[in-house]
Amino acid sequence: MTNGIVPAPIAGLPWRLIFLMFAMTGFGTVILYSAAGGSLTPWAGQHFVRFLVFLTMAIVLSRFPLDFWKKITIPAYFGALALLFVVELIGQVGGGSQRWINIGFMTLQPSELMKLAIVLAAAWFFDRLPPSKINSLDAIWPIIALLGVPSILVIIQPDFDSAIAFAFPVAVMAFVAGMPLLYFIGGGASLAAIAPLVFFFGLKEYQQNRVLIFLNPENDPLGAGYHITQSKIAIGSGGVFGKGFLNGTQSHLDYLPEGHTDFVFATMAEEWGLMGGLAVMAGFFFLLRWGLRVGLESRSRFGQLVAVGLTAMMFFSIMINLMMVMGLAPVAGIPLPFISHGGSSFLTVMISIGIIMSIERHPARRQFG
Repeated sequence: MTNGIVPAPIAGLPWRLIFLMFAMTGFGTVILYSAAGGSLTPWAGQHFVRFLVFLTMAIVLSRFPLDFWKKITIPAYFGALALLFVVELIGQVGGGSQRWINIGFMTLQPSELMKLAIVLAAAWFFDRLPPSKINSLDAIWPIIALLGVPSILVIIQPDFDSAIAFAFPVAVMAFVAGMPLLYFIGGGASLAAIAPLVFFFGLKEYQQNRVLIFLNPENDPLGAGYHITQSKIAIGSGGVFGKGFLNGTQSHLDYLPEGHTDFVFATMAEEWGLMGGLAVMAGFFFLLRWGLRVGLESRSRFGQLVAVGLTAMMFFSIMINLMMVMGLAPVAGIPLPFISHGGSSFLTVMISIGIIMSIERHPARRQFG
């Protein structure tokens, strides 16, 4: 069937979403071009090519029915878990952590795939859990086990950032599934109680420094606090309209570390100013609103939880990255979706979008408004 002269499969694509992603990735490519001193290599060209490949993959994934994602949930979870074991054996070491597997055309970070698998597995569990048991321990212990094993494996790497990223979307999904608020208050109090023990006995020295420098970066402005200090300088010096394309000094003079990955927002803000930052945030707002809308409109409990969980996962990455570059959170190795240069994280985001698109295409949906 066709819609006029446009084939139905093409006309049925969420073109507003696709145009939004093109705009955000295009802007990210421009920023990476500037970060490289006005060159498509080594980041900008690769970033946009990856987007085209991952977008094609997301469109293909959107064709799969919702039942497909249910069926692959358990194999996907244990497959991702197996990759976490593999990375402990043969993984590449970088920045003091052993997190990556070299697969030739890119380095794969299994913890990124685990984020997807955990969301699917948690949705599968809550979907099968009788509503009458959501208030019981039967709803808690399986989730603790679901999160516990992969969290321990990534903490060993060490990668506390991913362990927290595993838990956040599951907590949101548990709330949406109807888990009592008292459980969240109790969980938060328990985490606060053990936080000092984790800080002194669970974190390595460089991780402790990240927390201490977050509290007072001026204590070591040329050492552990250098990243945050330079990021604040870059953002502040951009003003309202920025210094102009290719005119950033913090990134071009190599004052700003990781200006193409974790601190890419600071690179952007220096050249494009507050207006550029607001444009990026607006793009993320529309993306996240779309994900939540799909979740709210899904008649399938599994589909609703998956869409909400994946949206929460993307929100966590965006929130932590933006807070980090502004000095509102400790430095974490979490890139900014669509803007930062990165393979595994970008792949994870696009798979998430492909799955949410699949849920949106599912016929069992109700409309609101």
